[in-house]
Amino acid sequence: MNAVNPFPTPPAALRRPRTVERLVTGRPTSDGAGVKLTRVLTQGLQKRLDPFLMLDAFGSDRADDYIAGFPDHPHRGFETVTYMIAGRMLHRDSAGHEGLLESGGVQWMTAGRGVIHSEIPQQEEGLMEGFQLWLNLPAKDKMSAPWYRDFAAAALPRFTTAAGVEVVVIAGESQGVHGAVSREATAPLYLDLRLPAGAAFSQALPPGHNAFLYVYRGELTVAGIAVPVRTMAILGNEAGSDGVVVEAVKGGAETRALLIAGRPLNEPIAQYGPFVMNTEQEIYRAVADYRAGRLGD
Repeated sequence: MNAVNPFPTPPAALRRPRTVERLVTGRPTSDGAGVKLTRVLTQGLQKRLDPFLMLDAFGSDRADDYIAGFPDHPHRGFETVTYMIAGRMLHRDSAGHEGLLESGGVQWMTAGRGVIHSEIPQQEEGLMEGFQLWLNLPAKDKMSAPWYRDFAAAALPRFTTAAGVEVVVIAGESQGVHGAVSREATAPLYLDLRLPAGAAFSQALPPGHNAFLYVYRGELTVAGIAVPVRTMAILGNEAGSDGVVVEAVKGGAETRALLIAGRPLNEPIAQYGPFVMNTEQEIYRAVADYRAGRLGD
């Protein structure tokens, strides 16, 4: 099946586009075996951006910043979505899954009741750039069986608007094009937008869904508010809002941004490192299961 749709459904005019509630620049940190990254969506924003738990942006052409990767580590209770802009990363996990994530590809993993996995760079030089998003699972699915799938760049649905905006639909639906993955409980939307200078893009959003943008090339404006590079814009949840309109700066360079939205679970969040459950008791059990070697059993 050809993942490219050159004839998307034209978007309906938005009656009340969302505004920008606040801008977030993220926090430089390191994870794994010393991989340098920027934590854009931090733990303090989890309730506001429910069902999303974390967004990390990584990007460097210095091998020392990424070469050690992420050796074996556990997860329970949520999903990880890794989007590789440039580079090559090998995934292996305790459920028997293995896959090579390459430039433009996506790795979607449901940790469910538990998995131990590693993510190791398969390059010793050059640029490695991408994002990892953590998507929460509802309480009823937190102990589900682990699931994993790789999507090569060519397999991801995409389209180009009449204004020349290129859209990769990782999850959800945009202008009649359905993404690679869908989830009933959280209904995530995950778009990668490439906008020529001065081009605009409109996306319908359910009024109850939490949504944000992350600009990683160029600069955007949303409702007259400038969103500079390496900045997240949390979109307001105004009553009656029906979507968002983004516009690349005129006369500037090409802009690239992630647009992410989802239905909030409105459930308690209990997190201890790589375990995200609903109660402290469930966290204690996750830690005990991991120490006893029975995570995922």
